[in-house]
Amino acid sequence: MATPSGITLAPEGGAHQSIATPLIGLAQDGLAAFEPAFVDELAAILAFAFDYIQRDAEGEASERNWLRDETGGSVYLRLSTRPIEQIKRAMTGELRQAIVDGAYWQRPPGPNCQVVVAYTGAVVPEAIQAVGLMAEDRRDVGLLAVTSADRLNAGWTAAQRARERGLVHARSHIEKLMADIPSHCGIVTVLDGHPATLAWLGAVRGHRVRPLGVEHFGQTGSIPELYRHYGIDANAIVAAAAALTPGRPIRHLKALP
Repeated sequence: MATPSGITLAPEGGAHQSIATPLIGLAQDGLAAFEPAFVDELAAILAFAFDYIQRDAEGEASERNWLRDETGGSVYLRLSTRPIEQIKRAMTGELRQAIVDGAYWQRPPGPNCQVVVAYTGAVVPEAIQAVGLMAEDRRDVGLLAVTSADRLNAGWTAAQRARERGLVHARSHIEKLMADIPSHCGIVTVLDGHPATLAWLGAVRGHRVRPLGVEHFGQTGSIPELYRHYGIDANAIVAAAAALTPGRPIRHLKALP
């Protein structure tokens, strides 16, 4: 477990900042990396993790989600000390499994969805605000909560390999989530980490994507100041959506610094 959640910890000092962690979690074999935003997500992930780390590595890969859950391994939690208003909801078995598999729809996209905002971790207030700001000018906006870019990506790549080997019905969790998104929809991804962590989402079904994130770090300041400077605040998300998708100007968009 670790706490360095990028520039969000800047008020506590530059030494706590880290932008490499999400990509390390994505690439490290044998490691299941998570970055929850809400405490109920964390509870679901911890329940999974306490079992996962004790597995004997002798099982066979599951065809339910195309992950190697039967073999077990290490678990990494990227957390933050930023206070976030919690949402009240029933933790169903379906939601719990989706959190563990890597993502779920916090706001499902409508049939004419023009924009999807996909976020990870501590930037959830900005993602929610951005969806609200653009809702009047972009249709059926979706909000995708990514709790583990690592597991989401691993399931997708494993399902592709399975189809190449003849299992034509193999479908990963992210493919199922994005199955009904129109082809004209644009995806804006945002996290307090390197933008490449979620940039691959556009390749799942061929959607245009604008990844937002942090490529440099070490500065100190307030969270709003640094989010604005690095382009991961609500206004930057709205600006990315406006540039990515056709339609009338988004009335709540402010000029970028």
